[in-house]
Amino acid sequence: MAGNLEEAPLLIGQTGPLKGERWVLNKTLTIGRELTCEVVIPDRQVSRFHARLTPTVEGIILEDLGSKNGVHRNGVPVVGQITLQDGDMVQIALAQQFLYLTSDATVPLTESETATGRLRLDQRSRRVWVDNQLIDPPLSALQFHVLRVLSDHEGQVLDRHQLVSEAWGDEQAVGVSDQALDALLRRLRDRIATIDPGHTYIATVRGHGIRLDNPPNIE
Repeated sequence: MAGNLEEAPLLIGQTGPLKGERWVLNKTLTIGRELTCEVVIPDRQVSRFHARLTPTVEGIILEDLGSKNGVHRNGVPVVGQITLQDGDMVQIALAQQFLYLTSDATVPLTESETATGRLRLDQRSRRVWVDNQLIDPPLSALQFHVLRVLSDHEGQVLDRHQLVSEAWGDEQAVGVSDQALDALLRRLRDRIATIDPGHTYIATVRGHGIRLDNPPNIE
């Protein structure tokens, strides 16, 4: 795929829980309910691993991964592998619709930031900046979900149960151990520290929980 992201194909959430979010299709994306997917749709109609989008020299290939409730392209069920065309509408079960564009040249990315401090998140593209530097490669889907929850409650101490429940969802939170959360937070701190090692953004308040300490951005 072309190295210029402005010329890369785009997937844009339409009707459904991901409305307004968008993904640059410069790598393979798996769509599903499982939080390890690159595109997570939190709906029980969606299979854990529902569909896959793969960039090739011929274009973006869409395939149904044996989902229970199906994948449609422009209202037609997807069987096998198909190559998407500019303007195609992709439907995942009855839960989420996406618009496919071959270029974002006419649809500029606009930041929907959840914080205005030194650490900033864009929920649409799932990009994160620390001290005005983009974290690259991007955070995993689950790391971003956890950081987004902390950002939504910036400055507040979240107990571990609340953090897990909001990041993983009530259904999957039951199986998340303290060790799993600690490991994820450690990886997340390490990723942030590669850019700004002098400040602890994700602070543990002993006996209470976790909070995001996001100092003002001074340019």
